[in-house]
Amino acid sequence: MTIRNQTYQLLTGKPSNGRLAIIVKSSLAGLILANVVAVIVETVPWIRKEGANFFRPFETISVVIFSIEYLLRLWSAPENPRAKKGLLGRLIWAISPSSLIDLLAILPSIYPIGNLDLRSIRMLRLLRIVRLANMSRYSVALQSLLNVVRMKAIDLLSLLILLMTLLIVSSTLMYFLECEAQPQDFSSIPASMWWGINTLTTVGYGDQAPLTNAGRFLGGIISILGIIMFALPAGLLGSAFVEELNKAKKERHLHLAGDHDAGKKCSHCGQ
Repeated sequence: MTIRNQTYQLLTGKPSNGRLAIIVKSSLAGLILANVVAVIVETVPWIRKEGANFFRPFETISVVIFSIEYLLRLWSAPENPRAKKGLLGRLIWAISPSSLIDLLAILPSIYPIGNLDLRSIRMLRLLRIVRLANMSRYSVALQSLLNVVRMKAIDLLSLLILLMTLLIVSSTLMYFLECEAQPQDFSSIPASMWWGINTLTTVGYGDQAPLTNAGRFLGGIISILGIIMFALPAGLLGSAFVEELNKAKKERHLHLAGDHDAGKKCSHCGQ
C-alpha cells in the first residue's frame, strides 16, 4: 500500500486504519464544531472584544489545518476505486459538492488585498459556517440520514408535489371566498398563499384570517390536512432511518464477526 493510498484510507475513515482513523476523523469533526461555535459566539460584541487574542490565532490554525486536509484529499483523490486516475480524477473531485464546501470553508478566511469595505469581509467570514456540512463525513447517523433521503427521494418529491398542489388549491379557494370581504389581505392568489403556508404549517401568525363562514370552514379543513401532510414525511423518514441504522448495525456486527473468526472477540456477542 502506497503512502497516497494510506492517506486516502485515513481521510475517508476506512476500518483498515483502526484507531488512527478514528482519532483523525474525531479531531476534524471537533475542529469543525469548534469553528462553528467560534463563528456564533464571535457575533456577541463583548465576547469578540475580550476574546480577540484567542479568535485570531484559532482562526489561523484552523485555516492551516483545513488547507492541509483539502490538499491531502486532492492529492489522494485518484485512490478512490470509482474515480478517474491522474489529473482528471483530481479535477472531478475538486468540483464535487463536498470539495467545494471544503474550499468555501477556507477561502473566506483569506482576506482580499485592496480597498474593500470591511463589512463585506465580515459577511464573507460567515461562510465558514458551511464547515458544519462536513460533519456528514464523520457521523454514521448523518450518513445514514443522507442515505435515507436518497432512498426516499421519489416519495418525498411526490409528497412535495401533493403539498404544493394543496397550497395552490386552498389559496385559490380562499381568495375567491375572502377577496370581497378583505380586499387588502386577500388581494390576489399569491397574497393568499401566505395564509395558505401559515395554515398548512399550523403556525397561524394571525395577520391573515378568514371572516366569512365559508372561509372559516375552509380554513379548518386546510388546518387538518396540513397536520396530516406534514406528518407523512416525518413518519416516512423516521421508519426508513431506523431501517438504515439497523442495516448499518448489522453490517458492523458482520465485520466484527469476521474479526471473531480471526481470533478476536465480538463486542456484540462477547464471544
